[in-house]
Amino acid sequence: MTALPTTSREVKLLRRPAANPCPTDFEILACPMPQLSEQDVLVRNRWFRVSISARLMMSAGAEDIKGIPFPPIKPGDTLADGAIGEVISAPAGSGLQPGDLVSHHYGWREYAAVPLSQCLPLPAGPANPVAHLGHGWTAYAALTRGVQVRQGDTVFVSSGAGAIGSMAGQIARKLGAAHVIGSTTSPGKAAWMKAGLGYDTVIVTGSKPFVELLAEAAPQGIDVYVDIVGGEQLHAAVEVAREGARFVLLGALSAELATKGATKLAPVELDSFQLILKGISMRGYSADNDVDAFNEWLERLGEWQQNEGIQLVSSKFMGLENAPLALHEACKGKLKGLVYVEL
Repeated sequence: MTALPTTSREVKLLRRPAANPCPTDFEILACPMPQLSEQDVLVRNRWFRVSISARLMMSAGAEDIKGIPFPPIKPGDTLADGAIGEVISAPAGSGLQPGDLVSHHYGWREYAAVPLSQCLPLPAGPANPVAHLGHGWTAYAALTRGVQVRQGDTVFVSSGAGAIGSMAGQIARKLGAAHVIGSTTSPGKAAWMKAGLGYDTVIVTGSKPFVELLAEAAPQGIDVYVDIVGGEQLHAAVEVAREGARFVLLGALSAELATKGATKLAPVELDSFQLILKGISMRGYSADNDVDAFNEWLERLGEWQQNEGIQLVSSKFMGLENAPLALHEACKGKLKGLVYVEL
């Protein structure tokens, strides 16, 4: 057995970002190897996810945010996110062997001590980090549990090039949507979303009020809205919704990526008469409440890839030292799909 190192590099928050996180807001330190309890698995990380939610969780007051499944991050803390790693050692009787791959939530470091209960063994064979760390299962659960897409629906997905949106548009089509609309911030992304993801129409924000842009894109209205942005786009979706429209709310990038800094407040003005008269259903949703959707998603993904295919969109960065840059560029809206680091 190869001798283990005496230290493990970790990415720690050096100071709270004034606005968008910059690489200089973090430091990479060589820390002592993690200490193991009797029920801990020692894992050498190979890939980990970089989520823009980190921007909100490292902001002042993040510890007061209730219901978000991410821990607050204070200066001096090591960041954490979904990861896939190789088992180095495991408790006797755990069923895990050195070399097995497991997923867990202790990314942003080279080695992690992971409680056995928090290790999810991956199937034998080569691992696809994009399939296991990506948000395809979030989008799938949202469109099968949070709401149900029906044959012929017009579906609108905000932030359609992002980690969830890039999958939601494709999955909606597979589930029977007749017309899929997405929104994004640049013409370049819009062209790619049409050519690469199969969106019928892509709205580029900023040229005029969003409600006008959405009305032009969906003159007959929308049936399903996958809301990842909130704010102006949620307001517009209510205005343009058809009778019986179904909304599933997954995020609020209008707050998380606010210009002056991430905030836990995402205010929006909605016309409650429209909600009543159109019979709109609106549900805040977390895929963590439907964990059975994950394996179902992997099964459906396998089926879809054998047939017409589905794009697993990602932006990969190499090396722990580039993780802060990955977060910076993700928060600037420069990247597509899942953002992850390979070690």
